[in-house]
Amino acid sequence: METPIKKRIGPVDFIVSWGHYRRFHRLAPDQRSIVFYSESGQDWHHFEPLVNYLVHDLSRTVCYVTSDPQDPGLQPTSERLHSFYIKEGYWQILFFQFIKADVMVLTMIDLGVFHLKRSINAVHYIYIFHAMGSTHMVDYENSYDNYDTLFCVGPHQMREIRRREELKGLPAKQLFAHGYARVEQLRERAARAADDAPGSHTQPAILLAPTWGADSILPVCGERLAGILLDAGFRLILRPHYQTLKLTPGVVDAILKKYGSNRNLEYIKNMGDVDSLLESDLLICDWSSTSIEYALALEKPVLYIDVPRRVRNPRYKELGIEPMEVAIRNEIGAVLDPGELEKAPEVIRKLLSDKERFAHTISDLREKVVFNFGNSVQAGAREIARIADALKTGRAN
Repeated sequence: METPIKKRIGPVDFIVSWGHYRRFHRLAPDQRSIVFYSESGQDWHHFEPLVNYLVHDLSRTVCYVTSDPQDPGLQPTSERLHSFYIKEGYWQILFFQFIKADVMVLTMIDLGVFHLKRSINAVHYIYIFHAMGSTHMVDYENSYDNYDTLFCVGPHQMREIRRREELKGLPAKQLFAHGYARVEQLRERAARAADDAPGSHTQPAILLAPTWGADSILPVCGERLAGILLDAGFRLILRPHYQTLKLTPGVVDAILKKYGSNRNLEYIKNMGDVDSLLESDLLICDWSSTSIEYALALEKPVLYIDVPRRVRNPRYKELGIEPMEVAIRNEIGAVLDPGELEKAPEVIRKLLSDKERFAHTISDLREKVVFNFGNSVQAGAREIARIADALKTGRAN
């Protein structure tokens, strides 16, 4: 088992990456048959279940390559898991261009669109969706064109990809009915939390966790909304997106300065925090696909503040398919105009008035929009292994 690299590599990043690059290419072909690549340590929670099942349950050798020195995946737990750090920039570009592998698994969109291209060698690229939303509005038009196989969350993504291929005359990709492990994990954790601490609070707890950008909730109406919710007696959990803290921290500072002394306000800086999801009774969001995960996994409602849509593909309407982020809103909650924020407490109380009926509705919806619920990890890992085996056979011949 390789020794994990230090958490802080510092100025020797370039040299370390060179060493890891060489070590990767010295592996025998069968040892680098299945390669996972991660841009950020935040991808690990999507990859970890698949990697673990491949390594421990299917006894496969897996390479895990990351451009984040803090990535938890750099601390392998098995002799069959080889981990590598390849710094962003020169070695990363070189790694992509010349990688030799049978299968490369990514959550990174836009392969071949910008600086990271497909290898000059024969590699089969598998894309794992890290969000449950649609493919044609929030992402660029050609974000998924250069993958060989897409592991789809649900039927909506399959319909969108096939429709684009039909309209643009693109070769048909392999689409695998995968599912979404994150929803399964949250569902299991919520069940355990309910058993451990039922009825832990009396006041409804509202989680305000919007996406980021100039048109998202916090810069548009965050301070006013926070005041309305606190005045109505709700517990408010504020969990901004990390990009908001990075790019426009002032909008968060203004809320904390005005309401930070209110004991009903809790501030969560880590957007990966799960406890806030479990403790809350309702999520307030905008266009983040986290809202879909929240409702389908926790069977709790979402109040959407109807700020302008996040659109990276201005031609998304050409497909004639309403994006999941739009279609599902009234099924898992309610939509409120930013100009009518004073109605938020009333809408919230209505959404929370019949939790049993809502949970039943969500259970039915989940079966329709998510593949392999409860079994996505096993299905996905076995499909990765199957594709790799088929390619290894072809390589041997």
